[in-house]
Amino acid sequence: MLTLNDCIELSGLSKEEITAIGEHEHVPEMIAAELGRYLVQTETGEKRISSMIVDDIRVARERGDHKRLSKLKHCLHHFLAHHASPAKAPNTTPAKSDR
Repeated sequence: MLTLNDCIELSGLSKEEITAIGEHEHVPEMIAAELGRYLVQTETGEKRISSMIVDDIRVARERGDHKRLSKLKHCLHHFLAHHASPAKAPNTTPAKSDR
C-alpha cells in the first residue's frame, strides 16, 4: 500500500506544494498529491498550481495569517524555481493596496 509520503514523492512536488493544493481545493493531502501529479503532466497544469498557491497567499494575507503567508510565499518561490517556466507563471504582482 502506498503511503502519503510515497504519493508526494511520486507527484514530483514538495509537501508544501501539495498542502497548498489541498488547502485551495479543500481536499485531503492524498487527493491533492494525486491532483498535483496529474496537473504537472498537463500543458496548463503548472500554471494552475501556481495560481492556486497565489490564491492561497491572498487568503492568508486577508486573514492576517503572517506565518502561513510566509510559508506560502516560500512555497511559490520554490515551485516557480523548480516547475513553472516564466511563460507559465501567474501574475504575482501585489495588488495596489499591498504596495
